[in-house]
Amino acid sequence: MADGIRGSRVSGADQVQKTPAPSRRPFCVFMVGLPGSGKTTLSRVLTDRGFVRLCPDEEMFRRHGVYGVDFPRGLFPTLERPVLEDTAVELRAHLKAGHDVVVDHGFWTPEDRAKWRSLAIEAGATSLLVYLAVSHDELWERVSKRNEFHANDPNAIYFSESDLQRYRTRFFPPEAEESHVLYDGNPATVLGTLEGLG
Repeated sequence: MADGIRGSRVSGADQVQKTPAPSRRPFCVFMVGLPGSGKTTLSRVLTDRGFVRLCPDEEMFRRHGVYGVDFPRGLFPTLERPVLEDTAVELRAHLKAGHDVVVDHGFWTPEDRAKWRSLAIEAGATSLLVYLAVSHDELWERVSKRNEFHANDPNAIYFSESDLQRYRTRFFPPEAEESHVLYDGNPATVLGTLEGLG
């Protein structure tokens, strides 16, 4: 019996040794910006460095099809709600497992950002807001080009210029009191900030 107990202890110790302790808390990066601001492009840079990317727009496309074609535009908020709830569950699970995550979503209001940051912190992560500030003219140039792919690309939702103008009135950029990084177009800025946080 003593040998059995001793054997169990050795086995447990071996198991602990095989699972290295994490050197830091997982990162959770939240993209903040309007359509066409570059959130998906930057998110994919992070996935190349091992981040898990969560994108509610892609899940909306998978579940419901093309915005404004397969379902009326006015239904978007109602259909998106359960997608965001499921994304939050998935985010929590990834962070608790120690995975770095980037959430490729707009996060237009301080209240929304605070809610998601709290979720990340409660899951044991270090959170970072990255604000992608882009002028209307540049946004419209990008969005008008990608509109032609909207039927097959979940990240190319069709928007008119008036849509973009209306969205800007609903978008509240992070202020100084809301800790964030202003993206300057160079992914190294974000990567360097993460290094400093780690």
